[in-house]
Amino acid sequence: MLDQIILFVASLAANFFSALSGGGAGLIQFPMLIFLGLSFGTALATHKIASVALGLGATLRHLRESHLERRFSLIILGAGLPGVVLGALTILHIPERAATLALGVLTLGLGVYSVFKPKLGMEHAPRNQQGRALVGGMAGLFAVGFLNGSITSGTGLFLTVWLIRYFGLDYTRAVAYTLILCGLVWNGTGALVLGVIGTVAWSWMPALLAGSIIGGYLGSHLAIRKGNLWIKRSFEIVTILIGLKLIFGAL
Repeated sequence: MLDQIILFVASLAANFFSALSGGGAGLIQFPMLIFLGLSFGTALATHKIASVALGLGATLRHLRESHLERRFSLIILGAGLPGVVLGALTILHIPERAATLALGVLTLGLGVYSVFKPKLGMEHAPRNQQGRALVGGMAGLFAVGFLNGSITSGTGLFLTVWLIRYFGLDYTRAVAYTLILCGLVWNGTGALVLGVIGTVAWSWMPALLAGSIIGGYLGSHLAIRKGNLWIKRSFEIVTILIGLKLIFGAL
């Protein structure tokens, strides 16, 4: 019972901040599963399945705002899902320490970049959604999908910043796409692959799912109410913390 309470509270906190900033639930939830005794592979598969509930909780709130466009959603799914599958199939063969260190440096860089770009994500000005520019954007989505399928801590943040920097979305819309498409569909695909080839701690799942759904809904609600600047600051704090944690954890 004590473990279930710890799992629920940690999952609630992790997914609340993830929904608020557009990614990063793995900062708390994934290491916590390892700390409580799961192996890396089992913790990865368990966290990936639980993170689908974050997408469900966020979807319940964001769909009321109608922030998603059908064509662009299909582009994100079509370009990213093959990367997710490839990443999930290869993660158990990648040296954990090297992958974690690289991800930490990249994640920290995202936060620092956003800090020094005060106008980043403040205005919604869609671009690069046609022709050759779209092909380049889809290549980036594939790469982010690969990261999402392979390394679980904070990779949704990469999708958020790619949608802002390359496609011209503001933070509110980018986070909506990330939480619904990445959180629900990308993570669902990765969870399916890892569930087949790996091991899942099913007895831990009820507390994780409950915390993910509730945290995802509450974080999304606060993000929608507060707007772009609030989300931008949350994104910067979460990315810098995640980056530093991953770097020091890998050294």
